[in-house]
Amino acid sequence: MEKVLFTKEMKDAGYTILIPDMCHIHFKIIREIMQNYGYNAEILYNTGQGVVDEGLKHVHNDTCYPALLVIGQMIDALKSGKYDIHKVALLLPQTGGGCRASNYISLLRKALEAMGWGFIPIISLNFSGLEKSPGFKLSLPFIRQLLAAVVYGDLLMLLDNQVKPYEVNRGDSAACVNMWVERLGRTFRENKGLSGKERRAALKAIVDSFARIPMKKEKKIKVGIVGEIYVKYAPLGNNNLEDFLYEQGCEVMLGGLIDFALYCTDTPIDTINIYGGSGLLRDGYRLVESYLSSLKDEMIEAVKRNSDFTPPSSFRHLKSKADGVIGTGCKMGEGWLLTAEIMELVELGYSNVICAQPFGCLPNHIVGKGMIRKIKGLVPSANIVPIDYDPGATRVNQENRIKLMLAVAAEELDGAPEARAESAAAEPEVRSEELGVN
Repeated sequence: MEKVLFTKEMKDAGYTILIPDMCHIHFKIIREIMQNYGYNAEILYNTGQGVVDEGLKHVHNDTCYPALLVIGQMIDALKSGKYDIHKVALLLPQTGGGCRASNYISLLRKALEAMGWGFIPIISLNFSGLEKSPGFKLSLPFIRQLLAAVVYGDLLMLLDNQVKPYEVNRGDSAACVNMWVERLGRTFRENKGLSGKERRAALKAIVDSFARIPMKKEKKIKVGIVGEIYVKYAPLGNNNLEDFLYEQGCEVMLGGLIDFALYCTDTPIDTINIYGGSGLLRDGYRLVESYLSSLKDEMIEAVKRNSDFTPPSSFRHLKSKADGVIGTGCKMGEGWLLTAEIMELVELGYSNVICAQPFGCLPNHIVGKGMIRKIKGLVPSANIVPIDYDPGATRVNQENRIKLMLAVAAEELDGAPEARAESAAAEPEVRSEELGVN
């Protein structure tokens, strides 16, 4: 099958680049950056049974549920008539690891050929040289903005999840997120927000703006989410899990996308240390890891300045949570990171953990479901439920299993139900008179 490359001429002709949604806050910022660099990018939000049906037509159900959804979403969008299929390109991220996700692009090309659309170019967004597109260049300034977007997106996601369940005026938190996505887009257009001083100022301003949102003082069930990276973040992949938990009166915590980037950088270092390899290459990875760690540390410091918010742990501490639980040589899929995230969430007070995984995902069944007994032996307070996502899994069954977990969590929330009712009925205590963001 001949690869159709995305060329500079296609970029200049204004080809629409379709990107499957995963981290909805992060990807909005990344879209702004791509637009700034002359790419006509668009995030796909089409959902429904049609997406699943298209995926089932073109991807074997045993392959990977995220692959089925991503490819189904793209084919469904192309068939919608909204786009000129002769002026469209598709973008997929790739890590190049041992997971089946590394085959997404091959599966997508096969699906396009079957539809008679083999002329549509596919862009691989990767940092390991897996595939190159002449019309899509990752220059150093471009990469710096993308990495900054990951950190800003992580902070917005963290604060939104900690404010939304308690906001006095529904929608304040979402409005704050949208305001910052727009503002960051302008900042990147002006080539600002990248130096250490500018980043720290922007991160502080983001925290301050969320701290000004009026909030009720009441106790909520705290739930952490871990899992395969797509199903963990993407509403399409997890049946809008975050919204469901919010409707159930929960506060949610997810590990940041920066942690996965750090994990992907740290893994080659461990591999070289264990099995041997180029010391020069290892030193290069260490430099990248140091830079990414500094970005996350800046975000943590910004959150720590406000005692109302719970900051995540540093990557060094996160990795240490794997000690005595799982070996850091376990690196397929989300590897040791997933197990360490569960341990970190429990430590941060989010002892109720949902492990979202595609049915049949071998790495996640090992490092997720397979580690539950070990973790509960070490931390008896951990309340963990694995939830499988698959075309054959019903949403009702998934939500009922989560409700059972929440019922157990409710019994542990401040003792008797009467105390919780009194807390919920109490007059809201606010932290500020107004939102105050410009």
